[in-house]
Amino acid sequence: MAQWFKGSKALINLQALLQRDLMAFHCSTFAPLRRYALEPLCHCTFFYNFSPSTSQDMKVLYNIGITAFSALAWLLSPFNSKASLWIKGRKNWAHKIAQKIKPGDRIVWVHCASLGEFEQGRPVIEALKKERPDVKIVLTFFSPSGYEVRKNYTVADCISYLPADTPRNAEKFIKMIKPEFAIFVKYEFWNNYISVLYNNNIPLYLISAIFRPDQHFFKWWGSFFRGMLQKFERIFVQDQHSFELLSGIGIKNISLAGDTRFDRVVQMTASAKDIPQLEKFRGDEKLFLAGSSWRQDEEIIAQYIGRFPGRMKWVFAPHEIDKQNIDRLEKLFNVGCIRFSLFNEASAEARVMIIDNIGMLSSAYRYAHIAAIGGGFGKGIHNILEPCCWGIPVMFGPRYKKFREAVEMINENGAMTFDSYEKFEDILDKWLKDETFYSKSSKAAVDYIVKNTGATGIILSELAKKDINRLGS
Repeated sequence: MAQWFKGSKALINLQALLQRDLMAFHCSTFAPLRRYALEPLCHCTFFYNFSPSTSQDMKVLYNIGITAFSALAWLLSPFNSKASLWIKGRKNWAHKIAQKIKPGDRIVWVHCASLGEFEQGRPVIEALKKERPDVKIVLTFFSPSGYEVRKNYTVADCISYLPADTPRNAEKFIKMIKPEFAIFVKYEFWNNYISVLYNNNIPLYLISAIFRPDQHFFKWWGSFFRGMLQKFERIFVQDQHSFELLSGIGIKNISLAGDTRFDRVVQMTASAKDIPQLEKFRGDEKLFLAGSSWRQDEEIIAQYIGRFPGRMKWVFAPHEIDKQNIDRLEKLFNVGCIRFSLFNEASAEARVMIIDNIGMLSSAYRYAHIAAIGGGFGKGIHNILEPCCWGIPVMFGPRYKKFREAVEMINENGAMTFDSYEKFEDILDKWLKDETFYSKSSKAAVDYIVKNTGATGIILSELAKKDINRLGS
């Protein structure tokens, strides 16, 4: 019985480690190989009767997980574009970094998993650079969706994929860049990098962090993961719930700072661009904007347009803008529809416009009266904060409960959720017909943004007490 218990604990821990790495790649990309690689590897630990009762055992299991993940990426790379980018982007990483930095440079290292985390880290990066323009920023990404989009970001001095978290890579990377301090954004917990930084007395900060009770830090078998948290100089959490969860497991190096995304969307609103084509298309009518929309969102909205096409002008900014998806979307409408790329004055009478480019959505919200945010019928909703900055009430599908801002916005009447056409129609009609209700929702959206800004200032203030000032010594 004791041997079975040891093996079961090892199985649980290794499964958690490997699944954590697969989730870090954001995807189902590796799902077909889980059955043939991840599960057999987990069961091997059962028969070898590993006991994760010691830190050393867990380090071994962790490194097995990292190696297995990297092997899976390599196996998939000929068949999957993201896996291919993940592998190719890490080739000759040391040479690429050496071209960007020189001995004696004062460096701050910022690491983000992907594009969303970058947007959260961006206000801090830019504030740091403004405060200390002489300091070089080394920015790393785990995911291709972050690196490939932001590899030309001019505020950072060196942008790279993060080498796989093996002991050798971690030692080599830290020795090469020698950061004064490091910042990880939101969810990043790489044991070897964390340990090397800690052992070299290099302060490490976690910003915009958010925690949930189902995470491995809070499980009976999670002591290895809790050990990572102890090595951070300070953890800046988004909300009181995360603060209490960490306090409950004895983590004391915590500050309640809020979410830097709010600071970022305020910046984006302030620098929003005029889009004359949208203004011309809207004319004197109200405009509905479906941002980052997916098929299920679009089909429900299209049903409403089919019944009431004249109630508003309709703009779709689909999450996927490939030709096949745009062609599919156009076929949903029985009224005049024009692509943004083909818009001219003669087509202004169309009822529907499809934005067939990337990069203008945040500015486009300024022209909207009501917005629907996509993703709520899939893995989860996209950014609802951008329209809220403009005082635009938002609606979204039913899968939103993991998103703190969505839950809070619904509670404050700045947002509503729909899971069927009938519910969508009820919400839209209420906002269109009841001006008092619409005005309250609009005000609630703006007020929510205003009261949640300021996280960047809190973080910079804490850093200034120690590490920013030290950069000048």
